[in-house]
Amino acid sequence: MAAGKSGEACYNWRTFIQMCGPRLGAPAREGKRMLQRWNLLTTNQKIAVAVIGLLVLYGLAVGIGGGGLLSPARLVAVLLIIFVALPVHEFAHAATAVALGDDTPKRQGRYTLNPLPHIDPMGAILIALTGFGWAKPVQWNPRNIDIDPRWGSILVSLAGPLSNLVMAVITVVLLRVGLLSGSFAVQFGWFFVQINVLLFVFNLLPIPPLDGSHVLFALLPGDTLRLRWQLSQYGFLLLMVVIFFVPQVVRVPTTAILRALIEWGA
Repeated sequence: MAAGKSGEACYNWRTFIQMCGPRLGAPAREGKRMLQRWNLLTTNQKIAVAVIGLLVLYGLAVGIGGGGLLSPARLVAVLLIIFVALPVHEFAHAATAVALGDDTPKRQGRYTLNPLPHIDPMGAILIALTGFGWAKPVQWNPRNIDIDPRWGSILVSLAGPLSNLVMAVITVVLLRVGLLSGSFAVQFGWFFVQINVLLFVFNLLPIPPLDGSHVLFALLPGDTLRLRWQLSQYGFLLLMVVIFFVPQVVRVPTTAILRALIEWGA
Protein backbone atom coordinates (compact mmCIF):
# COMPACT_ATOMS: atom_id res chain seq x y z
CA MET A 1 0.00 0.00 0.00
CA ALA A 2 2.76 2.41 0.89
CA ALA A 3 4.38 1.89 -2.48
CA GLY A 4 1.07 2.45 -4.24
CA LYS A 5 0.40 5.71 -2.39
CA SER A 6 3.87 6.95 -3.18
CA GLY A 7 3.38 6.14 -6.85
CA GLU A 8 -0.02 7.85 -6.98
CA ALA A 9 1.44 10.94 -5.33
CA CYS A 10 3.52 11.57 -8.42
CA TYR A 11 0.33 12.14 -10.39
CA ASN A 12 -1.24 14.42 -7.76
CA TRP A 13 -0.16 17.98 -8.54
CA ARG A 14 -0.66 19.15 -4.95
CA THR A 15 1.86 16.70 -3.54
CA PHE A 16 4.15 16.61 -6.59
CA ILE A 17 6.82 18.92 -5.15
CA GLN A 18 6.63 17.39 -1.68
CA MET A 19 6.74 13.71 -2.69
CA CYS A 20 8.45 13.62 -6.08
CA GLY A 21 10.62 16.72 -6.03
CA PRO A 22 13.43 15.10 -4.01
CA ARG A 23 13.52 12.11 -6.36
CA LEU A 24 13.58 14.27 -9.48
CA GLY A 25 16.19 16.57 -7.98
CA ALA A 26 18.64 13.79 -7.06
CA PRO A 27 20.32 13.63 -10.51
CA ALA A 28 20.67 17.40 -10.54
CA ARG A 29 22.25 17.41 -7.09
CA GLU A 30 24.65 14.65 -8.11
CA GLY A 31 25.57 16.60 -11.23
CA LYS A 32 26.21 19.68 -9.12
CA ARG A 33 28.45 17.67 -6.78
CA MET A 34 30.41 16.32 -9.77
CA LEU A 35 30.85 19.86 -11.09
CA GLN A 36 32.10 20.99 -7.67
CA ARG A 37 34.62 18.14 -7.62
CA TRP A 38 35.76 19.12 -11.13
CA ASN A 39 36.26 22.73 -10.02
CA LEU A 40 38.46 21.53 -7.15
CA LEU A 41 40.91 19.93 -9.60
CA THR A 42 44.07 21.79 -10.53
CA THR A 43 44.71 22.76 -14.15
CA ASN A 44 47.19 19.89 -14.54
CA GLN A 45 44.67 17.42 -13.11
CA LYS A 46 41.98 18.63 -15.53
CA ILE A 47 44.42 18.23 -18.42
CA ALA A 48 45.27 14.74 -17.17
CA VAL A 49 41.61 13.72 -17.09
CA ALA A 50 41.09 15.10 -20.60
CA VAL A 51 44.15 13.32 -22.00
CA ILE A 52 43.18 10.04 -20.33
CA GLY A 53 39.74 10.34 -21.88
CA LEU A 54 41.25 10.93 -25.32
CA LEU A 55 43.60 7.96 -24.89
CA VAL A 56 40.72 5.71 -23.91
CA LEU A 57 38.70 6.82 -26.94
CA TYR A 58 41.74 6.35 -29.17
CA GLY A 59 42.35 2.87 -27.80
CA LEU A 60 38.72 1.91 -28.33
CA ALA A 61 38.75 3.29 -31.87
CA VAL A 62 41.94 1.44 -32.82
CA GLY A 63 40.73 -1.76 -31.19
CA ILE A 64 37.37 -1.66 -32.93
CA GLY A 65 39.07 -0.79 -36.19
CA GLY A 66 41.16 -3.96 -36.09
CA GLY A 67 44.45 -2.31 -35.24
CA GLY A 68 45.73 -5.42 -33.51
CA LEU A 69 45.19 -4.32 -29.92
CA LEU A 70 42.60 -7.05 -29.44
CA SER A 71 44.62 -9.91 -30.95
CA PRO A 72 45.00 -12.93 -28.62
CA ALA A 73 48.79 -12.61 -28.45
CA ARG A 74 48.57 -8.92 -27.66
CA LEU A 75 45.89 -9.59 -25.05
CA VAL A 76 48.08 -12.16 -23.25
CA ALA A 77 51.04 -9.77 -23.36
CA VAL A 78 48.95 -6.93 -21.93
CA LEU A 79 47.59 -9.17 -19.15
CA LEU A 80 51.14 -10.18 -18.23
CA ILE A 81 52.17 -6.52 -18.21
CA ILE A 82 49.31 -5.69 -15.82
CA PHE A 83 49.68 -8.70 -13.52
CA VAL A 84 53.43 -9.37 -13.77
CA ALA A 85 55.56 -6.59 -15.29
CA LEU A 86 54.05 -3.59 -13.49
CA PRO A 87 53.93 -5.36 -10.09
CA VAL A 88 57.54 -6.51 -10.55
CA HIS A 89 58.49 -2.93 -11.45
CA GLU A 90 56.95 -1.57 -8.24
CA PHE A 91 58.26 -4.48 -6.15
CA ALA A 92 61.76 -3.68 -7.41
CA HIS A 93 61.38 -0.16 -6.00
CA ALA A 94 60.06 -1.56 -2.71
CA ALA A 95 62.70 -4.28 -2.38
CA THR A 96 65.54 -1.85 -3.04
CA ALA A 97 64.22 0.62 -0.47
CA VAL A 98 63.82 -2.16 2.12
CA ALA A 99 67.30 -3.50 1.36
CA LEU A 100 68.70 -0.01 1.98
CA GLY A 101 67.00 0.26 5.38
CA ASP A 102 63.58 1.83 4.77
CA ASP A 103 60.63 -0.29 5.89
CA THR A 104 57.95 2.09 4.56
CA PRO A 105 57.03 -0.23 1.64
CA LYS A 106 56.65 -3.13 4.09
CA ARG A 107 54.37 -1.15 6.39
CA GLN A 108 52.23 -0.10 3.43
CA GLY A 109 51.92 -3.66 2.11
CA ARG A 110 53.93 -2.99 -1.07
CA TYR A 111 56.81 -5.38 -0.32
CA THR A 112 55.13 -8.18 -2.24
CA LEU A 113 54.84 -9.68 -5.72
CA ASN A 114 51.09 -10.01 -5.25
CA PRO A 115 49.79 -7.79 -8.08
CA LEU A 116 46.66 -6.56 -6.27
CA PRO A 117 48.34 -3.96 -4.00
CA HIS A 118 50.24 -2.58 -7.00
CA ILE A 119 47.48 -2.32 -9.61
CA ASP A 120 46.02 1.09 -10.38
CA PRO A 121 42.57 0.63 -11.99
CA MET A 122 42.87 3.51 -14.47
CA GLY A 123 46.44 2.54 -15.38
CA ALA A 124 45.33 -1.05 -15.96
CA ILE A 125 42.44 0.07 -18.18
CA LEU A 126 44.78 2.20 -20.28
CA ILE A 127 47.21 -0.71 -20.61
CA ALA A 128 44.34 -2.84 -21.93
CA LEU A 129 43.10 -0.15 -24.34
CA THR A 130 46.28 1.54 -25.53
CA GLY A 131 49.15 -0.75 -24.53
CA PHE A 132 50.51 1.77 -22.04
CA GLY A 133 49.62 2.60 -18.43
CA TRP A 134 50.94 2.61 -14.89
CA ALA A 135 50.77 1.04 -11.43
CA LYS A 136 50.45 2.63 -7.99
CA PRO A 137 53.81 4.27 -7.13
CA VAL A 138 55.67 2.86 -4.13
CA GLN A 139 56.25 5.35 -1.32
CA TRP A 140 59.53 5.36 0.58
CA ASN A 141 61.43 7.71 2.89
CA PRO A 142 64.97 8.77 1.87
CA ARG A 143 65.69 9.71 5.50
CA ASN A 144 65.48 6.05 6.50
CA ILE A 145 68.07 4.95 3.94
CA ASP A 146 71.34 3.65 5.41
CA ILE A 147 73.49 5.27 2.71
CA ASP A 148 73.67 8.79 1.28
CA PRO A 149 70.02 9.73 0.54
CA ARG A 150 70.96 10.92 -2.93
CA TRP A 151 72.52 7.60 -3.88
CA GLY A 152 69.62 5.83 -2.21
CA SER A 153 67.16 7.80 -4.31
CA ILE A 154 69.08 6.96 -7.48
CA LEU A 155 69.20 3.23 -6.69
CA VAL A 156 65.54 2.98 -5.68
CA SER A 157 64.42 4.97 -8.73
CA LEU A 158 66.48 2.95 -11.22
CA ALA A 159 65.37 -0.40 -9.79
CA GLY A 160 61.92 -0.22 -11.41
CA PRO A 161 62.93 0.55 -15.02
CA LEU A 162 65.83 -1.91 -14.82
CA SER A 163 63.38 -4.65 -13.82
CA ASN A 164 61.50 -4.02 -17.09
CA LEU A 165 64.72 -4.33 -19.08
CA VAL A 166 65.60 -7.55 -17.23
CA MET A 167 62.17 -9.02 -18.02
CA ALA A 168 62.63 -8.10 -21.68
CA VAL A 169 66.04 -9.79 -21.80
CA ILE A 170 64.75 -12.92 -20.03
CA THR A 171 61.90 -13.18 -22.55
CA VAL A 172 64.37 -12.88 -25.45
CA VAL A 173 66.44 -15.67 -23.89
CA LEU A 174 63.33 -17.87 -23.68
CA LEU A 175 62.62 -17.13 -27.34
CA ARG A 176 66.21 -17.80 -28.33
CA VAL A 177 66.47 -21.20 -26.63
CA GLY A 178 63.07 -22.27 -27.96
CA LEU A 179 61.12 -22.37 -24.70
CA LEU A 180 58.70 -19.96 -26.35
CA SER A 181 57.99 -21.52 -29.74
CA GLY A 182 55.12 -21.56 -32.17
CA SER A 183 53.52 -18.62 -33.92
CA PHE A 184 51.34 -17.54 -30.98
CA ALA A 185 54.08 -17.80 -28.33
CA VAL A 186 56.64 -15.98 -30.46
CA GLN A 187 54.20 -13.18 -31.29
CA PHE A 188 53.18 -12.83 -27.64
CA GLY A 189 56.82 -12.93 -26.51
CA TRP A 190 57.88 -10.08 -28.75
CA PHE A 191 54.86 -8.00 -27.73
CA PHE A 192 55.92 -8.51 -24.10
CA VAL A 193 59.50 -7.53 -24.93
CA GLN A 194 58.36 -4.45 -26.83
CA ILE A 195 56.15 -3.11 -24.02
CA ASN A 196 58.81 -3.76 -21.36
CA VAL A 197 61.47 -1.94 -23.35
CA LEU A 198 59.05 0.94 -23.88
CA LEU A 199 58.38 1.08 -20.12
CA PHE A 200 62.14 1.01 -19.45
CA VAL A 201 62.87 3.95 -21.74
CA PHE A 202 59.77 5.95 -20.86
CA ASN A 203 60.32 5.72 -17.11
CA LEU A 204 63.88 7.00 -17.47
CA LEU A 205 62.71 10.33 -18.89
CA PRO A 206 63.77 13.05 -16.39
CA ILE A 207 60.22 14.41 -16.17
CA PRO A 208 58.09 14.24 -13.00
CA PRO A 209 56.56 11.95 -11.88
CA LEU A 210 58.63 9.40 -13.82
CA ASP A 211 61.53 7.54 -12.19
CA GLY A 212 64.07 9.45 -14.24
CA SER A 213 63.02 12.70 -12.55
CA HIS A 214 64.00 11.32 -9.13
CA VAL A 215 67.42 10.45 -10.52
CA LEU A 216 67.72 13.98 -11.93
CA PHE A 217 66.66 15.60 -8.65
CA ALA A 218 69.19 13.49 -6.74
CA LEU A 219 71.98 14.67 -9.05
CA LEU A 220 71.03 18.36 -8.93
CA PRO A 221 72.69 20.58 -6.28
CA GLY A 222 70.69 21.61 -3.24
CA ASP A 223 70.15 25.20 -4.43
CA THR A 224 67.92 24.08 -7.31
CA LEU A 225 64.79 23.71 -5.17
CA ARG A 226 62.85 26.23 -7.30
CA LEU A 227 63.73 24.34 -10.49
CA ARG A 228 62.57 21.08 -8.93
CA TRP A 229 59.29 22.69 -7.87
CA GLN A 230 58.70 24.09 -11.36
CA LEU A 231 59.43 20.74 -13.00
CA SER A 232 57.04 19.04 -10.59
CA GLN A 233 54.32 21.62 -11.30
CA TYR A 234 54.55 21.33 -15.08
CA GLY A 235 55.82 17.77 -15.36
CA PHE A 236 52.61 16.39 -16.82
CA LEU A 237 52.50 19.09 -19.50
CA LEU A 238 56.13 18.38 -20.42
CA LEU A 239 55.27 14.71 -20.62
CA MET A 240 52.40 15.40 -23.02
CA VAL A 241 54.68 17.56 -25.18
CA VAL A 242 57.17 14.70 -25.43
CA ILE A 243 54.49 12.09 -26.20
CA PHE A 244 52.60 14.07 -28.84
CA PHE A 245 55.20 16.41 -30.36
CA VAL A 246 58.64 14.84 -29.89
CA PRO A 247 57.95 11.11 -29.57
CA GLN A 248 61.39 10.48 -31.07
CA VAL A 249 62.77 11.04 -27.56
CA VAL A 250 61.18 7.71 -26.61
CA ARG A 251 60.95 6.03 -30.01
CA VAL A 252 64.62 6.26 -31.02
CA PRO A 253 66.17 4.60 -27.93
CA THR A 254 63.30 2.09 -27.74
CA THR A 255 63.84 1.09 -31.38
CA ALA A 256 67.61 0.85 -30.89
CA ILE A 257 67.25 -1.44 -27.88
CA LEU A 258 64.63 -3.58 -29.61
CA ARG A 259 66.80 -3.90 -32.72
CA ALA A 260 69.74 -5.03 -30.58
CA LEU A 261 67.59 -7.58 -28.74
CA ILE A 262 66.09 -8.89 -32.00
CA GLU A 263 69.53 -9.33 -33.58
CA TRP A 264 70.81 -11.06 -30.44
CA GLY A 265 67.74 -13.27 -30.12
CA ALA A 266 67.61 -14.27 -33.79
